[in-house]
Amino acid sequence: MAETTWRPAASRGGRQSASATRAWRVWSSAAIVTAVVLAVLVVPPVVNLDEQAVHLADKLLPPSWEHPFGTDDVGRDLLVRCVYGLRVSLLVGVVAAVVATVVGTAVGALAAACGGWVDRIVMRLVDVFASVPHLLLGIFIVAMFRPGVWPVVVSVGLTHWLSTARIVRAEVLSLRSRPYVDAAISGGASRWRVTVRHLLPGVLPQAGLAAVLMVPHAIWHESALSFLGLGLPTHQASLGTLVQGARSSLLAGDWWPTLFPGLFIIVPTLAIAGLAGAWRERINPRRRSELML
Repeated sequence: MAETTWRPAASRGGRQSASATRAWRVWSSAAIVTAVVLAVLVVPPVVNLDEQAVHLADKLLPPSWEHPFGTDDVGRDLLVRCVYGLRVSLLVGVVAAVVATVVGTAVGALAAACGGWVDRIVMRLVDVFASVPHLLLGIFIVAMFRPGVWPVVVSVGLTHWLSTARIVRAEVLSLRSRPYVDAAISGGASRWRVTVRHLLPGVLPQAGLAAVLMVPHAIWHESALSFLGLGLPTHQASLGTLVQGARSSLLAGDWWPTLFPGLFIIVPTLAIAGLAGAWRERINPRRRSELML
């Protein structure tokens, strides 16, 4: 009877294939993110966008060599408007992610470092905020201000710090049991010094990863608010306002005013999430399959 033998070469081939797939994903994501950054840095200084311009003779032209993405319902070039809208969305996403990460890190570190009743009260407040949908709370915050970039930044930043607070708290609680922390406490170091010198540096990689993963979520949140008419003014180029303004064109059979702004929302955010996933594999390789968004 023939015996079934284990062939390690096939296993190595499978690992090599998986590694090649991950490498391709990382490099393609890096290329997309690089192209996006170059576009938002180079195009606006070279091409001046007049938000109030109207060219009715070029209204709703399909994609062509002159207008690669076509034109919108008042004759403006969609490629330029998409780049300007992406610049606004990236600004909102990055700044809001930094705000949310700073707030979440401070709250999580405070809860874990103090412990006791402070930890219980802080985490119950986190649970209360988490019970309210992000978009609903964001609408409530934005509605109190005039439409603009900074109300959206405040809205996204104040509604997306909860997951970071939980992650930082868990990491700080884990670090508190390390021998070097016990040695610092035994040596007479204050709780504040232990937190700043020993605990916070240990959670910076996780906090940085949370910030990067939060950028796509913040871009989607800004696009949703602008689509609802609560983010940026309707005349200002934003990916959400571009999709919102293209609804009537889509009903008339003109697909390009909706497709290209939608792709500018989806593709860069997936690329950023891909890079963040690769970063997460490096700092925590046992949890490759998880992606926090």
